This record gives sequence, structure tokens and C-alpha cells, in this order.
Amino acid sequence: QVQLVESGGGLVQAGGSLRLSCAASGRTFSTYAMAWFRQAPGKEREFVASISASAASTYYADSVKGRFTISRDNAKNTMYLQMNSLKPEDTAVYYCAANPEGWTSRLISVYDYWGQGTQVTVSS
Repeated sequence: QVQLVESGGGLVQAGGSLRLSCAASGRTFSTYAMAWFRQAPGKEREFVASISASAASTYYADSVKGRFTISRDNAKNTMYLQMNSLKPEDTAVYYCAANPEGWTSRLISVYDYWGQGTQVTVSS
């Protein structure tokens, strides 16, 4: 069983930055593929970014490419999402997710473990 806890959300003005963290329990974090998803009010949950177990590969949604950076520190069992140049349309609850099988995907169904989410609100 893996527990994921997100933190770092908040209210920021457009153009600002936030750094989200996802702390994971367990001793096998370094073998998990990880991802960030987000869900805005009235919309479906959508893929934001993913990172392979070794951090060698990263993938981004087109809407955040060039503005967001996903990373991980396997020694600290923690994944990050650095969000720069934030826009009002980035407003959502952000969730981290883990796939123990070790491969990344944009599909929600691939990820077995989810955090509770952290709210990000970008004002215009």
C-alpha cells in the first residue's frame, strides 16, 4: 500500500509560481512511475505531467509544456511540480498518482494510488 500526500497549493496571481510536492510512503518509491493530474470544477480530471521511476523520462500536457517542470527525489520519496507563468485556466485541484508497475502514461486508469489533492487557484 502506498500513501501519497500533496502539499504546496494556494492562491497566486496570474504570472506567478507555485511548487507542489507529493510525499510518498513506502520503501519502493524509486520503482514507481509518478504523475500529476488536475481537475477543474465541472471538468474531467486531466493529465498534467509524468515522470519515470528513474526520472530519465518526463512527459507533459501541451497546455503546460514550457511552464511546468516535474521532478522527483527518490532519496526523499518525494515528487515535485514546479509551476511557472501560471494562468487562470490552471486553477484546479492537483493530484499526484503512482503506478507501481513502473511505466508512465497519460491514462488515469494506469495509476493505482492517488493523493487527496491540493487546490491551486490563479487569479487574473
